[in-house]
Amino acid sequence: MTKLLVFSLLFIFLTACTNSHSEKPPLVQENIKTSTPKNHFVLPKVPKQISFAGENIDFSDIDLKERMDNELVINNFWHSNTILMMKRANRWFPIIKKVFIEENVPLDLMYIAVIESGLQNVTSPRGAKGFWQFMKPTAKEYGLKVNQQVDERYHVEKSTRAACKYLKKAYERFGKWTLATASYNLGMYGVADNLERQKMSSFFDLSLNPETARYVFRVIAVKLVFENPKAYGFHIDSNALYPPYITKEILIDSNISNLYEWSKEQNISIKILRKLNPWIRGRDFRVNRKDTFFFKIPLNNEQLGLIEG
Repeated sequence: MTKLLVFSLLFIFLTACTNSHSEKPPLVQENIKTSTPKNHFVLPKVPKQISFAGENIDFSDIDLKERMDNELVINNFWHSNTILMMKRANRWFPIIKKVFIEENVPLDLMYIAVIESGLQNVTSPRGAKGFWQFMKPTAKEYGLKVNQQVDERYHVEKSTRAACKYLKKAYERFGKWTLATASYNLGMYGVADNLERQKMSSFFDLSLNPETARYVFRVIAVKLVFENPKAYGFHIDSNALYPPYITKEILIDSNISNLYEWSKEQNISIKILRKLNPWIRGRDFRVNRKDTFFFKIPLNNEQLGLIEG
């Protein structure tokens, strides 16, 4: 009788322990359920066809479709980079667009600046600089001043105009804006050489090095995402975009012996002067008789901090 009682009690104890490990209290179960977020990914869809700079591109070709898909996926899931580029575009695209319209270059090619620099005045390992990543010899060839005092590769309006001149020259040579776009990466000689050797007339039929083979697709991908961000999973409040700088221009037609003092006379710091005019170099500014320059300074103190006295 005693043994039976002991075994009965042991059975009840083991059963209770098993149940206590297999069933969690309702509160714990609820916490686990709500603390595991659901992933919301928007898989990009490659359109059947698009028009890029007046050229129709059909993605029924599986090779073209997969190459386009590759760039869309990269843009779609590299969120931090794409979002920051969209924010910057709100500030700089109005300036770039104005130059493109004046130069009669298709606006689709504005996106070259996005993939070249992310709309920042960066310097590449090879020494290319600015939004449009000009090397020094090419910059001078297309009318930009580069010396100890100024580097107009960092001048958004002037470097954009130089880029337009290059693209127009490439278009005159190749007759297609897609090939002109590819030449911005490979160079006009490189594109011409590949067209001749491969006996082709379209960028999409060429066998190219991996970087140039992706280049036009990268430009198109940015265009698609920027023009319809919600379709690709980007929901950015307009207040989060970077606003254009509100500035006025001051004609500079004589020497400035000290840019630090000159800035303070304008009630700004040298930091703000260089932010709005990143092409200015050095501590002073010398002007030749035939030259004139314009410095941008804040129109008021609502955006950029002005100093007192």
